Amino acid sequence: MTTIAERAAAAAGRTAETTAADPAPPPTYTPAPLQDPGIPEPGPDGPEQVPVWVAWSRVMGDVRGINKGDWYGRPGERGSYQFRGVDSALNSFGPACRLHGVLVLPIRTETAYRDVKTSGGKPSRECTATVTYRIIGPTGDSIEVQSAGESMDSADKGTAKALSTALRSLLFLGGLVPTNDADPDSTNIERGEAPVRSAVQYLDEIAHPQTSAGRLKQIYYELRQSNQLGALVTNETGSEERIGDMVVRLGKERAAGGAE
Repeated sequence: MTTIAERAAAAAGRTAETTAADPAPPPTYTPAPLQDPGIPEPGPDGPEQVPVWVAWSRVMGDVRGINKGDWYGRPGERGSYQFRGVDSALNSFGPACRLHGVLVLPIRTETAYRDVKTSGGKPSRECTATVTYRIIGPTGDSIEVQSAGESMDSADKGTAKALSTALRSLLFLGGLVPTNDADPDSTNIERGEAPVRSAVQYLDEIAHPQTSAGRLKQIYYELRQSNQLGALVTNETGSEERIGDMVVRLGKERAAGGAE
């Protein structure tokens, strides 16, 4: 005798076992069609030669508002939400910056990484990026601003996502662009409990000559939080040293050498 579930699965051309094992489809990203923002191209004489803060305020005048037109998941589904993606920002700010002769260039990037887990226990990698941008006006004068971005990815796209988020935040917040939508934003991934990184696991990063003094300060804070500053490790010269002392020593050396 077959069960109702088995008969229903057979009618659909599948077995009950296959039906039970079918995973739920993952949420999808639905990009909104990019609309022409209606901003003209610069004329043959180029942009008006004004100071950078005047040019940027004119960019802000052209980009008055950007709605949240992109969807994560399907509208109405649990866990779905709307957001403004980086393409929406570039689609509006790109023409406005060209019209007024404004360049937005990243000149310095500081990144930090840590191993995390999703709420489902899947290993992932978190990236936090702090980017310094130079906004250059039509006469060559400039202002510098900073923006931060964060991402979590199980493959190799964490840095790119964090940089995109930093740029999007710079344009939306620096341009004071309203959404005309309800806040706050939701997140698409729930973090699980982050594993505690052992003192030995920090060694390669601490000793690496490209690790900045700023990152070493962050490592010192992380070690203090996990009560590991006094852990004995073998330093870069092969001697035993408390890891906290090693971080402080190398941090001072790299700060003196300009490795901020």
